[in-house]
Amino acid sequence: MMRIPTVTKNLLIINVLAFFAMYVLRSVNLFGGSPLDLNDILGLHFFLAPDFHIYQLVTYMFMHATFTHIFFNMFALWMFGMIVERTWGAKRFLFYYISCGIGAGLFQELAQFFDLYFMISSQNASVSVMHLPEVARQALNAWTTVGASGSIYGVLLAFGMLFPNEKLFIIPIPFPIKAKWFVMIYAGIELFSAMATTGDGVAHVAHLGGMVVGFFMIKYWRRHAYRGSNMAGGNQFFDTLKRKWDKRGSGKKFSTWHNKNSETENYNSHNSDWDYNARKKAEQDDIDRILDKIRKSGYDSLTAEEKRCLFENSKKN
Repeated sequence: MMRIPTVTKNLLIINVLAFFAMYVLRSVNLFGGSPLDLNDILGLHFFLAPDFHIYQLVTYMFMHATFTHIFFNMFALWMFGMIVERTWGAKRFLFYYISCGIGAGLFQELAQFFDLYFMISSQNASVSVMHLPEVARQALNAWTTVGASGSIYGVLLAFGMLFPNEKLFIIPIPFPIKAKWFVMIYAGIELFSAMATTGDGVAHVAHLGGMVVGFFMIKYWRRHAYRGSNMAGGNQFFDTLKRKWDKRGSGKKFSTWHNKNSETENYNSHNSDWDYNARKKAEQDDIDRILDKIRKSGYDSLTAEEKRCLFENSKKN
């Protein structure tokens, strides 16, 4: 396996440590007092509840309710997050991850507001929005949201938009499915669940919120392209797997590819300095042209040969 990038690794560590701290503190009495529930302190409360604090919009995404909850979130973060981080770089990936989490929390707050309003107005038609803070104020503390799912769904969306045609094997689907269809199916399931299910304890609106925020961020970044993005960093992951698969499944194919590269290197070693400099300049001009094309039309507009050229140049650097 490739080395896990810095931000993805640290997010995994923080989430796991926070989960074990929550589990331990919930089970022991500190200094003779009652157990401490970190999910109640750091989880996201409804904004009209007495226990709501603004910092919870960040801290809630590092807390989880059960082992299954954190396992699947962290598995998805490890699986897709490290590829997205290698593509965008650490700073942009961290900004994206936190922004999707905060956006998901805001969507959840809005959904809870409308749930409360319709629930109360169905019982008392005279209740207006202005009266909501006075109604069942203490009971609202029970509405607590925890989990990194909003950020994770944003990462899934980013993967699907960056590598739409990469094929994934998803259990129990017996055939590979392209990333773009995988993301669309997940979004459709969450949208249906948000409208059709109630009281299942899953923040479906928050999941959709993370994807919505991520979608508009990626659209904005594509219109304001910058050189910090490194599509080759993400493509290298898939190309490495493919080469290893070719080597194991077809030694002749790998050997031919390796020999061709060796012949090219031997030929280049005999070129004169003038030829070498001319070739390097031509290669750089080609890379600049490809980067300009990405800024104007996006990575998906590149041909297979242009993608290969970009990837080979990133290995040299």
